[in-house]
Amino acid sequence: MSNLFKAALLLGGLLWQSMGLASDTGWLTSPQNDHARVRLQADRSTADQTRILLDVELESGWKTYWHSPGEGGIAPQILWHEPIAALQWHWPVPRHFEVAGLSTQGYQGDVTFPLSLTYPAEQALKGTLRLSTCSNVCILTDFPFTLAVDSAAPPDFDFAWAKAMSTLPQQLPAETRVELGYQHNQLQLRAERAEGWQSPALFIDALEGAEFGKPALEVEGNTLIARVPVSDGWQGDAPDLRGQSLGLLLTSGEQAWQSKGSIGEALVLPAPSQSLFWLLGAALLGGLILNLMPCVLPVLALKLGTVLQHQAREQGTVRRQFLAASAGIIASFWVLAAMSSLLRATQGTVGWGIQFQSAGFIGFMVLVTLLFCTNLLGLFEIRLPSALSTRLATCGGNGLGGHFLQGSFATLLATPCSAPFLGTAVAFALAAPLGQLWLIFTALGIGMSLPWLLVAALPRLALWLPKPGRWMNHLRILLGLMMLGSSLWLTSLLANHLGSYATGWLMTAMVLGLILAIVWRYGMRGFTLAISLAALIGSALLLSGAFSAQGTASVDKVVWQPLSERAITDALAQNKRVFIDVTADWCVTCKANKYNVLLRDEVQQALLAPDVVALRGDWSKPSDTIAAFLRQRGAAAVPFNQIYGPDLPQGVTLSPLLDKDELLTTLHKAGLLQAGTTRF
Repeated sequence: MSNLFKAALLLGGLLWQSMGLASDTGWLTSPQNDHARVRLQADRSTADQTRILLDVELESGWKTYWHSPGEGGIAPQILWHEPIAALQWHWPVPRHFEVAGLSTQGYQGDVTFPLSLTYPAEQALKGTLRLSTCSNVCILTDFPFTLAVDSAAPPDFDFAWAKAMSTLPQQLPAETRVELGYQHNQLQLRAERAEGWQSPALFIDALEGAEFGKPALEVEGNTLIARVPVSDGWQGDAPDLRGQSLGLLLTSGEQAWQSKGSIGEALVLPAPSQSLFWLLGAALLGGLILNLMPCVLPVLALKLGTVLQHQAREQGTVRRQFLAASAGIIASFWVLAAMSSLLRATQGTVGWGIQFQSAGFIGFMVLVTLLFCTNLLGLFEIRLPSALSTRLATCGGNGLGGHFLQGSFATLLATPCSAPFLGTAVAFALAAPLGQLWLIFTALGIGMSLPWLLVAALPRLALWLPKPGRWMNHLRILLGLMMLGSSLWLTSLLANHLGSYATGWLMTAMVLGLILAIVWRYGMRGFTLAISLAALIGSALLLSGAFSAQGTASVDKVVWQPLSERAITDALAQNKRVFIDVTADWCVTCKANKYNVLLRDEVQQALLAPDVVALRGDWSKPSDTIAAFLRQRGAAAVPFNQIYGPDLPQGVTLSPLLDKDELLTTLHKAGLLQAGTTRF
């Protein structure tokens, strides 16, 4: 009996020893971490090659990391007790995670890592797996293990190995073209693939001194565009990555490829797109703000005049009039959408307000505004609904056609103005599919018509105006003079087509003809009005020539150079700052920026600094060069202002309505490196 007991003990010891040196560790756990367990299995595939499968199981909500964790975390590693030769750790395709604003790369749930290494068969593999697991907190856990490499492989090891290897990325095909570029604190990627990209993802290897954030991906046709924020890991500027080699992993659907490339100069990429809902909101707001621009003011005044002219102002009548005007606004935006679609189909230049580059269109608008002016001054009253000229000249009556045309006219006069949010929405619309183009232009029309729709919904707002009386005659004269100002401004735009001399004579003839018409219509009573009109125009000219008051220069002293991409590149190569102004004579917002900001003494002095290069593009007439320049930056309207510099090599675009303090601050920041600030 004692001999049997001793034999049993001996056999148990042998079995225990064989289990301790098995090729499968079984599931390992740690009292410090009950959210994860691991297992290692080994197989001696050849005389000098050992394969290992590392299985990691994580509870729901927990994750571990890829070999490049991202902005936080630690990759799994094995601390070997003995030196290991030719270790190759294979990494399955990871996922992106966001934790407390940090972007990380890793795995959730179950993951298997295949490892291959060279190790003597007669020795057991001993080491410690150090695993970082995170949820709301992070735990760093050590799992000691021992593996025999000369024993039989676990059952189904080959199948498990093949399954694990199938989760690895493949080498990037030669026909897939990948470009890498770098500009200040941003890594750029452009990848072209004939089959296109479905639900793409990008994972980036670590580089010393640089930390990569979450990539912003965009697919245009068969091209994938990625912009990745880069820092030094301490909220500071990243080092210059140009010339460095970078490993990356790209996925498209269930496919994944790994590659390595050299980071070059900044790529020329289209402006990043916004979500359609955000852009629709921007279009609504941009259209609404157009009502506050000086372009639309004469038409709003005209609309006020139509309400005042009727003795019986019933709510129903006011509602129908303003609904008709709103319909005119929206219909006009549809016409603009149709024109833009046609120009795109014929490869023509598309932009906001480019119809003012046409002398014929400007002449038509001069005629319309002059007809409105003469009608408001009471020089004629023609009401023939069948004639377009009559419709344009009619301000009163119960017919809704005139109110519809007033809304259309307001839209046409609004196009030389650029308001905040408008440029972003229009730029997206002009490059978007036709369905989205029409959707954005419809939102612009609804946004601009919102005040008109408000009066239609609440007609009492219009009925609060005082009742008609003799005071209306004076108001009509004021409205007529406002419309005359619009007509003269539009006439001045013809100087680019007719020349300044001919345009000056045309404006003089318009004013003299109007004065003679007033005297002929009203006799001596009109003579006083004519003299007042002449005095008013003369005073306006004197005031415009004396605009140098309150710190505004009367003459632009800045030496503007022609705008070109080469000029920007050359200036940056010389560590100079660059200020870009794309303008047009027909752009009212451009004129406001000029007199309110660009001609201010402080701005003039800043732009005259020796390290500042001022570049100007004039879009008063059609220009393919300027259109391409704006399109490359995701813009479709003027004014367009941008600042580059040693510390802003990617450029910063300013608001359409320039702010003096913002301009000066950005221009100063652009030259910080030039001033001696060192980037780490």
